[in-house]
Amino acid sequence: MRSLGRGLPSAAVLAGAAVLLALAGMLAGVLASAISRSNASAAERAASAAQGAGKRGLSVVWGGDTTLGSSMGLPPAAGWPQLEAVAATLAAADVAAVNLEGTFAPGGDSKCTVPSASCFAFQAPPENAATLARAGVDIVNTANNHAFDYGPLGWRGTRDALAAAKVGAVGAPGEIALIERDGARIAFVGFSTYPWSSPMSDDASVRALVQAADAKADVVVCFLHAGAEGADRTHVPDGAEEAFGEDRGDSRRFARLAIDAGADLVLGSGPHVLRGMEVYKDRLAAYSLGNLAGWDNFGTGGTLSLSALLRVQLGPDGRFVRGRVSSLLLDGTGIPHRDAGGSAATQMRELSAEDFGDASPWAQGRMAPAGG
Repeated sequence: MRSLGRGLPSAAVLAGAAVLLALAGMLAGVLASAISRSNASAAERAASAAQGAGKRGLSVVWGGDTTLGSSMGLPPAAGWPQLEAVAATLAAADVAAVNLEGTFAPGGDSKCTVPSASCFAFQAPPENAATLARAGVDIVNTANNHAFDYGPLGWRGTRDALAAAKVGAVGAPGEIALIERDGARIAFVGFSTYPWSSPMSDDASVRALVQAADAKADVVVCFLHAGAEGADRTHVPDGAEEAFGEDRGDSRRFARLAIDAGADLVLGSGPHVLRGMEVYKDRLAAYSLGNLAGWDNFGTGGTLSLSALLRVQLGPDGRFVRGRVSSLLLDGTGIPHRDAGGSAATQMRELSAEDFGDASPWAQGRMAPAGG
């Protein structure tokens, strides 16, 4: 089986402190920019919220893991064939987001210092970042196990490529990204179990960052990269998960903690398969949309070939109003194609019922019928 996105060698885990020190310096400019854009007065935030309350709400589209090339294969046309089939859906949303599984060159030494069947480092040409913008992607999550595939230099090069393409990014420790739409402010934060991201397992840190984001915005969206990997990992368990000797977090506990702290939408990735969704306190948590697009780097076939885009309509206050799953099938290369049969939507509806019962968005009548 090809890569499912496995994590770090143990030597890199031991270097976590050094990673944080390196990242702190690079992140200073990013955070300074975010703070300068988001340091609005309480009166300004209240005015923004009041203005947003008169609007129609907000539509968000979320896709799964996306890799626009690596040493395992470089796509033609800067990766456009990978996203062409889903670009219209991405571009139609107020905000579209994906999990960026990998880095953009130039930069750094690969984490895979010794050839291994279980270590994968992804890096694509920097110009491929512009394909995300062309396809309608507004922001990517980098709180994941591949953000540091090429160390601090690779991380910095990725952020530079995304900035040049005018694509937002979030996921570094303490980072908040802001996007404005129709007078409403949307704050994004990203969490995982890796030292270069905000820690999902530190309750106090989760509360503090979500509350800080909530103070700056009308709607808060949390990205989550967690969960064990593989074709048999479609269920969201109660409790923490592990994979390849790594802590992969407790997804259910995190989602509910984040929503309790003020998050309006939790969007998950990591297992490389579809998982269910639940409604908690009128907010939606979507635990995995599988892989959206790769190029000879993701395992495919059977359950691993099911993919989807999730469109969510939020009220002006962030409340989950309704949603729709657009079913996709990945070909052997990892390119998504529309699936009129609705296989992904059907599986997600069944998983949501099995894992969350009456909290399933389908059970509550808030999700379009499977196949829609």
